[in-house]
Amino acid sequence: MKHLCVAAVICASVPAAAIAQDRPLGTLREQAEIQQEWLRLRLEHVLPRLMREHDVDLWIIPMREYNEDPVFTSLVAPTTMAARRRTIYAFCDRGEDGFDRIAIGGNSQGGLYRVVRDPEAATGAAAGRERQAEPFGPDQWKLLPPVVEECDPDVIAVNISYTHNFADGLSAGEWEQMQDALPEKYRDRIMRRPQLAIDYISERLPEMLPVYVEMMKIAHRIISTAFSSEVITPGMTRTQDVVWWMRQRLNDLGLGTWFHTSVEVQRQGVAMGDSANPVILHGDVLHCDFGVTALGLNTDTQHMGYVLMPGESDAPDGLKSALALGNQLQDIVMEELETGRSGNQVLVEALSRMRSADINGTVYSHPVGEHGHGAGPLVGLWDRQEGVPGRGDLPVRPNTWYSIELQATTAVPEWADQEVRMALEEDAYLDANGTRHWVLGRQEQLHLVR
Repeated sequence: MKHLCVAAVICASVPAAAIAQDRPLGTLREQAEIQQEWLRLRLEHVLPRLMREHDVDLWIIPMREYNEDPVFTSLVAPTTMAARRRTIYAFCDRGEDGFDRIAIGGNSQGGLYRVVRDPEAATGAAAGRERQAEPFGPDQWKLLPPVVEECDPDVIAVNISYTHNFADGLSAGEWEQMQDALPEKYRDRIMRRPQLAIDYISERLPEMLPVYVEMMKIAHRIISTAFSSEVITPGMTRTQDVVWWMRQRLNDLGLGTWFHTSVEVQRQGVAMGDSANPVILHGDVLHCDFGVTALGLNTDTQHMGYVLMPGESDAPDGLKSALALGNQLQDIVMEELETGRSGNQVLVEALSRMRSADINGTVYSHPVGEHGHGAGPLVGLWDRQEGVPGRGDLPVRPNTWYSIELQATTAVPEWADQEVRMALEEDAYLDANGTRHWVLGRQEQLHLVR
């Protein structure tokens, strides 16, 4: 019997049959139960705190089917795939009278929302009536004003942002109709609070971590097998053969990914930049970029491998030293990832220490979790090592996860001082106290194809 404890009030026991090789994270039903509990905890504990932190009395999030706000998946049950025609979510802070979650349209998401519907639609009295704003169902905009008046907010937040994609989900059509629907006295109370959506999406529950650790174990196992003689036969196997083996393995486990896997080669004395699908040879350095998606979470991992030459039992010392420099740069970034600092500040300090250590590298780390490239502060981009205005100015917060993504380029003596790029990526988390941890450790030895 194996247990994945996923909430303070429950410990989801996954039967041995459910964690068999073909279902390492349990059945879909078991996964949905875990996700539903995460949703309850986020709506009951995280969201009210963040609304008060950002001085928001009412948060209105309207959306239409297949044009959902980026925050949508953070607000709904795992069995809700789309907004269903139009759904308007409203979150009202009533102070001492509590916190109200309202769904105008849609459903209660397992009893977590109070649903407001058009009574005429329920009796059929609205059948056949021409509705200009909502031709496929009740005009839900007329149901919004009573909700707003009952809440009587001083500050109404909407998701509009020129800078942050996760806080810019209010479409132009919905925005125009929302302004028309609201009583005039409330229109000047509408404010843009992009940090609210960003912080809500980015904050991870501690209860999510055990599942994420299991996902990382799966990612590491698949990479380890892919970069071995079980999958690679030097002189025969191409990089795309490895890519599709990894993708198929995920699919066979009932898991998904958020980007197409990549496998690349560096070769002594050969420029491989234009090689789209080379045959893997003895002596090649391998690199992969790989992600696992499950239970609404995403991993992001880059590892390095080496194909042993005949007679070799280990990689050349120069390659091992190159990997060690990449590990040193990982340590630097982790140490600089302090709560309260902006992503740009972390980048500046990390790059300064990198140069002092005589490491030739770049840093392009990012939040991860609910999205592969998640909400929160960017710590550089591969082509923006001077910092990222706006997206890099966000502060690092506790209870958030990051992909420590970077590269270190080193001259390798055994390759006639040819430069070899060690591109590494491992997921890490900051706990409630802001202490930094690797989710599952990091690669410190090259994967070897024997």
